[in-house]
Amino acid sequence: MKALRNYLDKIKPNFEEGGKLAMFRSVFEGVETFLFVPSTTSKSGVHIHDYIDSKRTMTVVIIALLPALLFGMYNVGYQHNLAVGADPGFLMTFIFGFLAVLPKIIVSYVVGLGIEFAVAQVKKEEIQEGFLVSGILIPMIVPIDTPLWMIAVATAFAVVFAKEVFGGTGYNVFNVALVTRAFLFFAYPAAMSGDQVFVRTADTFGMGAGQVVDGFSGATPLGQVAIAGKEMIGSFQAVDVLGQPISTWDMFLGLIPGSIGETSVLAILIGAVILLYTGIASWKTMVSVFVGGAFMAAIFNMIGTTVAMCVSPLDHLFVGGFAFGAVFMATDPVTSARTETGKYIYGFLVGAMAIIIRALNPGYPEGMMLAILLMNVFAPLIDYYVVEANINRRINRVKLNK
Repeated sequence: MKALRNYLDKIKPNFEEGGKLAMFRSVFEGVETFLFVPSTTSKSGVHIHDYIDSKRTMTVVIIALLPALLFGMYNVGYQHNLAVGADPGFLMTFIFGFLAVLPKIIVSYVVGLGIEFAVAQVKKEEIQEGFLVSGILIPMIVPIDTPLWMIAVATAFAVVFAKEVFGGTGYNVFNVALVTRAFLFFAYPAAMSGDQVFVRTADTFGMGAGQVVDGFSGATPLGQVAIAGKEMIGSFQAVDVLGQPISTWDMFLGLIPGSIGETSVLAILIGAVILLYTGIASWKTMVSVFVGGAFMAAIFNMIGTTVAMCVSPLDHLFVGGFAFGAVFMATDPVTSARTETGKYIYGFLVGAMAIIIRALNPGYPEGMMLAILLMNVFAPLIDYYVVEANINRRINRVKLNK
């Protein structure tokens, strides 16, 4: 690391004002501060100093995402093996998934960071770090068979129109990764839903897989719920790609069809522990999402007239992107509520709205994405009324003491 530090110090004058590469100063600073903690300190005014900055915060979030990402890679290979009737072993299963997911991560980062680098150069500002997390979230919340060009287009749209036009990192109203997913869903619905996009059946990498087995269906549990008729109330059972019943334990472990990083609740909970232990995410928001979802699912269970209404609260929390959204999306400090009381309200409404959308809209059985985006809009309003309530309470307390 010392050799790298010395090399950066050697070439740094080329990127400073007057240097031959001064036009790329923000790019150099972005790379330098990513590799090393900045040594600059404030010269005047009152400041709070801490060892952690936004880059370190983003790094912790990425570390928290790794369990879900790595499991998602394995699950991609596992679902492929089930579909084609093969069993090449753990390592080859993981390698298949790794090779399938890696291009999506590369495309996401190249497009997103490319736009952010370009904007920073035009504005002559430092490169912002927010896309370090968004860049890995985007490939984790899409089906495995999403074409790379679609991911590129959607990422570019989200970075420009959901982030940069608002002023960049820290100013965006909507979660950038979810805007990417929403763009894909509404612009290319056939590539985002159905029973063919969540399981890769083609032997893309020439690993000697067999042919697709008879009766194969890659529909997710929520997709199966959406098309189940009323006559199946009380008898509905979600099945895997081979038609075998999926248990609640299977949903918890994540060996089921779904978006790349959203299937394993166990891996997501490991990430949640990391975020809570480091203080990056708010437990108030996170827990409230689960409480709101369970509460609304229980209400629908009591009045249920469709299969979607009769899904148990626990199964609702385990399937689809509910757990992933509660841990990594709803807790986004930029787009969620910031007041302590507001976090409870915001989280509860996110969870409740997700279940409402799932139960009442069979055309979009997931629900979590739209619920979080909707509550992103109302987060400032929630904070406003919480602050106003606090002010009025203090005013009334002062009046009573006179």
